[in-house]
Amino acid sequence: MKIAHIITRLIVGGAQENTLLTVEDHIADFGDDVTLITGPALGPEGSLMERAAKSGCRLIELPSLRRNIHPWREFQAYRDIRRQLKSLRPDLVHTHSSKAGILGRKAAGSLKLPCVHTIHGAAFHYGQHPLAFSAYRLAEQIAARWTDHYISVADAMTRQYLQAGIAEADRYTTIYSGFDTAPFLADPTHRDTLRQQWGLDQETILIGKIGRLFPLKGHDAILKVAPDVIRAVPNVKFLFIGDGILRETFQKQIAELGLTEHFIFTGLVPPEQIPTLMQAVEIVAHTSQWEGLARVLPQALLSGKPIVSFDIDGAREVAIPDQTGFLIPRNDFSALSSALITLAGDAEMRSRLGEQGRQRFREQFHHQFMSSRIRDVYSRVLEGRQKRS
Repeated sequence: MKIAHIITRLIVGGAQENTLLTVEDHIADFGDDVTLITGPALGPEGSLMERAAKSGCRLIELPSLRRNIHPWREFQAYRDIRRQLKSLRPDLVHTHSSKAGILGRKAAGSLKLPCVHTIHGAAFHYGQHPLAFSAYRLAEQIAARWTDHYISVADAMTRQYLQAGIAEADRYTTIYSGFDTAPFLADPTHRDTLRQQWGLDQETILIGKIGRLFPLKGHDAILKVAPDVIRAVPNVKFLFIGDGILRETFQKQIAELGLTEHFIFTGLVPPEQIPTLMQAVEIVAHTSQWEGLARVLPQALLSGKPIVSFDIDGAREVAIPDQTGFLIPRNDFSALSSALITLAGDAEMRSRLGEQGRQRFREQFHHQFMSSRIRDVYSRVLEGRQKRS
């Protein structure tokens, strides 16, 4: 097949890694002709552009395609995307992320090209300004006319879009966001070395939080409960894996709480280091305010780590109470504190929940399983177009 993917930017993030793995697998496993159209990888999160350039795809960077809203630039980005698609004439267009999803689908529709859109996280979501929420929901309702099929990274995404009146149920397929599972299933050979580097002894209970240090990612929730958790379990420490614009703010707040010695910041790390860092923690906390289905949750479980997550979007599909961890109502800080204290104080529970999660999800999150199912969706879309023509 000749496929064109469109994404707003190739920073280090779940949606971007999902897209790039799909590109790599379809080239390597099926010999597809793949183009990846993206804007500049701007921001402190890190870039996947170098990896994309090595994937074997045709990589096209459009300076006009930016994350921030700017009316004239959106018009220019649309024209640039349409020009590229008109030149490429792919069999199918696959869009990702909010802005690229809207502009890319409109461009594909204007050229009558089949189009699939992946919902990595709802374009309209909790925490948005009401005007932005309404605008994105309306834009998605309009874009449905140019969307042959939706791929949802969790059943929750499908429910949210159907509740918003976007397309029909038979135009959605849930395909969990895959990754290379082998490093997470590997024996923990780096655990002691990492903990020594951070000055941790064998009695320290390390709670990991993985994600960009950005608004709505939930690090502030950890700061709210940290004093109570540490009072109850003094040997607890927290590991923040990632970087972003709020790092200095968080470090200042931690210092004001007198808890600096209880927090470790890794800074920006490449995705391939996450399995190694996961070995060092006992518990993984996920307190984002919204996110389709954070890959860190199945990654933690495949590493044998229990999870504590707010009940947002697709989290409940992997954070299963009494089986893989704790599912907490969003912003219920009392319940979050209690869950972390309970797990920190019970080694047997941590081991049991982590192992159950590992056994339950070890197959369905492999990236080749994901990529194969995505290609099946492509085939169904193209067959449907042929029958209607």
